[in-house]
Formats: sequence, C-alpha cells, structure tokens
Amino acid sequence: MNKILLVGIGGFVGATLRYLVGGFVQNLSQSISFPYGTLTVNIVGCFFLGLLSHMAELNMGVSAEVRLFVMIGLLGSFTTYSTFCNETVGLMQDRFSLGLINIGIHLILGLGAVLLGRYVVITLWR
Repeated sequence: MNKILLVGIGGFVGATLRYLVGGFVQNLSQSISFPYGTLTVNIVGCFFLGLLSHMAELNMGVSAEVRLFVMIGLLGSFTTYSTFCNETVGLMQDRFSLGLINIGIHLILGLGAVLLGRYVVITLWR
C-alpha cells in the first residue's frame, strides 16, 4: 500500500506542476497556434528522467521509493505524451507541416534533454 501512495502522491504533485508550468509557459508565449507549454513540460521531464535514471544506474542513492515517487508518480504525470499526441493531430489537421515540426522538436529536444541529464550526472558526480 505504501508503494501505491508514493506513486499517487507523486502523481498529484506532477500533475499539479504540469498544470502550473505548462499554463505559465503557454500564457508567457501568448501563442494559440503552438503548444509551447506541453513542449516545455515534456523536455523538462525528459531531462529529470535522464538525470535520475542515470543516477539510479550508478547506484547514487536513488532508492526504490524515490523511483516510485519521482520517476513513476511525479514525472509520469508531469510529462504529457498523450496530450502531445492529441495536440499534434490537431496541428496536423490545421497545418500538417506544423504537426511534423512539433513531432521533430519533441523528439530532438526530448532525446537531447535525457542525454543532458545523464551528462550532468557524469560531470558532477565523477
């Protein structure tokens, strides 16, 4: 039961942060034609997932409880793949090329953020 609570509380925190951060960035961009808020939370989430997963691989104090709370709960609800897919379909219906750009940016920056997170661990904790 404790494991479920850790994931659930992490999910609550992550979903709340997603709402706040995504909304803030989207409002800041003043764009109604491109989902900058979703892009931001996905890239930030990818970075922290890369950072924590590499720390876990190196046995750097990432316990099973931290994995449940942060990696599954918090980051699982903070990142928004399903929203990304839905928004991409909407973009493609209006302007197909904008949907493809959204996909490319998410893939390139998301993979880059995971690699950057891993690099930060390698660099700071040698």
